[in-house]
Amino acid sequence: MVDIVFSRWTTPILWALHEFGRQRFVELQRRVATITPKVLTQRLRQLERDGLITRTYHPEVPPRVEYEISELGLTLAPLFAALAEWGSGHLGRVEQARADYDGHQAIGA
Repeated sequence: MVDIVFSRWTTPILWALHEFGRQRFVELQRRVATITPKVLTQRLRQLERDGLITRTYHPEVPPRVEYEISELGLTLAPLFAALAEWGSGHLGRVEQARADYDGHQAIGA
């Protein structure tokens, strides 16, 4: 379960599709800015295989492909909401802990 939902790029991709709806590859790549095209392609294929997203091919000129979160993927919405709530309530403490740790490391403690 953790591997499916919380692998390195899965959560940002699912979050983007949940927040912004159906998107083309380039749109997703912009929203998950640090992901490479190769890795995005791999993750999208895996998410489609897992049933968490759907891929729609439009046979136009030029061809168009869109991705969206599936019905199964939407069941993760409460999990995303809980993560966002946790983040808004605790990220300040995490940042402070990092600053404290980094400060101790800088003085050799």
